[in-house]
Formats: sequence, structure tokens, C-alpha cells
Amino acid sequence: MADVKKIATRDSYGNALKELAAQHDDLIVFDADLAGATKTGVFKKEYPDRHFNCGIAEGNMMAVAAGAAAAGLKPFASTFAMFAAGRAFEQIRNSIGYPHLNVKIGATHGGISVGEDGASHQCCEDFALMRSIPGMTVICPSDDVEARAAVKAAYEHEGPVYLRFGRLAVPVFHQEEGFRFEIGKGEVLMDGTDVAIIATGLMVNEALEAGKALAEQGIHARVINLATIKPLDEELVLKAARECGKVVTCEEHSVIGGLGEAVCGLLSEKCPTPVRRIGVNDEYGYSGPAAELLKRFGLSSEHIIEVVKEFCK
Repeated sequence: MADVKKIATRDSYGNALKELAAQHDDLIVFDADLAGATKTGVFKKEYPDRHFNCGIAEGNMMAVAAGAAAAGLKPFASTFAMFAAGRAFEQIRNSIGYPHLNVKIGATHGGISVGEDGASHQCCEDFALMRSIPGMTVICPSDDVEARAAVKAAYEHEGPVYLRFGRLAVPVFHQEEGFRFEIGKGEVLMDGTDVAIIATGLMVNEALEAGKALAEQGIHARVINLATIKPLDEELVLKAARECGKVVTCEEHSVIGGLGEAVCGLLSEKCPTPVRRIGVNDEYGYSGPAAELLKRFGLSSEHIIEVVKEFCK
């Protein structure tokens, strides 16, 4: 059996920007001295006059991007998730969110899978921070195909968008031919009625693997990919809750304020349903190989299987 192709979604981000720029002269890119890591260097090489390095001054970069958007351009402001959502939160809230400007924030190196960079860079709070900003769209794609499509959808969307990409190369399970990405819409990857597993980002592939293993053990899980965390696909989530009766959420983010809480908030109001949340508990990460850290923090198919089996007893 041939090896599954793996691509880091940060690479997808850089490649998508380059492809889009060939069609749209109003697309420009800002970076905070991390073009090599965020992969916007791919764009810079092709369009040097449309790439602007703002230096290690992320708050200033967001303010500059806001000005560019106010002038009618479509800027993508790029840096690590920790520096975008964390360090520049106030500028994003007041200079981009409040006037509802057309700035797209490309946040790479999100989550525990940043690995050896350690707790200071392993941002597991960004969904919570960005979800709290009125009118902000929050997206976390699961693989290369979806990531490139998400960047294009963000460009076409009117208003601020936060896109989270990863450092770790992850399996590409979507087929490019016929794939369609729509902001605010999820997709059912496996059908089942015993339990619904709702995942985002790199946890989607883990959920798929868990779903296949569970099926062999007689538990038929409905696996759902929610790349858009805000706005949530309420119709899809409610349908899964009603038809499955149990929900497990999976995210490479704190269990506080992310996908799990978004799903719980919806269900508590419109369809009370038992839920289990898989994510990073109320703790910091630490330095180590990405694959080992993901397992240590329970962000693996094996842990999903354990949780679902216990839940379905």
C-alpha cells in the first residue's frame, strides 16, 4: 500500500496565496519577520512588491493591514497563532473587528503540534480569543486540499477571517476533484447513528481513523469535519445530535472556549445532548516531538476510541 501523502497546512497557505495573487491584483501579504516559517515566502518570491515585512511588531502589522483594507485592498496578515491571536488581540479587536474590515489573518503554528518550540509557542487559546470578537469568522482546515480552498473562500468573504494552519505535515484525505468548501458548512465523512464525532483541524484525520476502528468493533460513528468553528454549522450539529444521541468533539485546542464549547453552547439551548470534549485540558504544553505530544495530550485516534467506547457503554 502506497504511503499517504502528508502536507503541512502552512505550506498550503503559502501556495494558495501565490495562486490567488495571479488572479487578483488587490491581494497583498503582510508578515512579521516569519515569511520562511509561515510559508508566505512562496508568495514573496513571486510577488516581492506585494509582500511587506513589518518586523517583529505584530500589533503594528494588524493596524497596517487594517489601513490597507480601508483603502480597498485585501490584505493577509501572517504570523504564528500565538502572536496573531495573543499578542495582537487588541489591534485585531479594535482596528479590524470593530470597523469590520476585510483583513484575513493567516495564523500558522497553532496548537500542541508546534512541538519542540514549547509552551510559549503552542497556542491552544486562539479559537476562544477569535470567537469572542463580534463578526470574526474562524476557520481551521483539516488537510492541504481543504486549506487551499479555505484561503480562497476567505479572500472572497467580506469581513475579517481568522485562519489557523499547522506546522506538522498531516495526511491529505480529501480528493481535490469535486471538493467544495463553503464557510459555515461542515461535512459528514462517515455515517453512523451510535455517536457523532465532530472534529476540526488535524483531529479530523484522527477522528476518521477512530471511526474506522470503532466500526470494526460494532460501534458506528458519524464523523463530521467542522473546519468553520464560527459561524458553526448549526443545522448539521443539531441533526447529528438528534440522530446519534451522543456527541464527542475533538480539537487541537483548549477544551475551554473552542469547538467543544461552541457545540455545547448550541446543544444546551436547542437540543440537550450528552457530550464529551477531547482537547487540551486546562494546562500548558511543553517541548517535545509533535507526534509524541499529541498522544501525550490525548489528541490521537487511540484516545478517541477509548472515550467513545466508554461513552457508548
